[in-house]
Amino acid sequence: MNLNKTELIEALAAKADISKAAAGNALDALLEVVTETLTAGEGISLVGFGSFTVGERAARTGRNPQTGAPLKIAASRVAKFSAGTKLKAALNTAKGKGKKK
Repeated sequence: MNLNKTELIEALAAKADISKAAAGNALDALLEVVTETLTAGEGISLVGFGSFTVGERAARTGRNPQTGAPLKIAASRVAKFSAGTKLKAALNTAKGKGKKK
């Protein structure tokens, strides 16, 4: 099951025992801070959970899947996430380990 933003806000509100409005404001603020920090080229480290960093993707040649014609793909910056040790451990000890839905 994937959570959408509304469902995430509801889950945050329930876990933190706060209103949905407060949870929505907190989530919006978090997303804004993450975006601003990564846009500035800096990373975010949440000990035990993981790290958000900015990576560089070099320019390369790709192919149009319909025609097979080569095309140039420009260099770009991408957001990366690396899971921390506690998150990795939780994922590997959770029930249904390794199952995809």
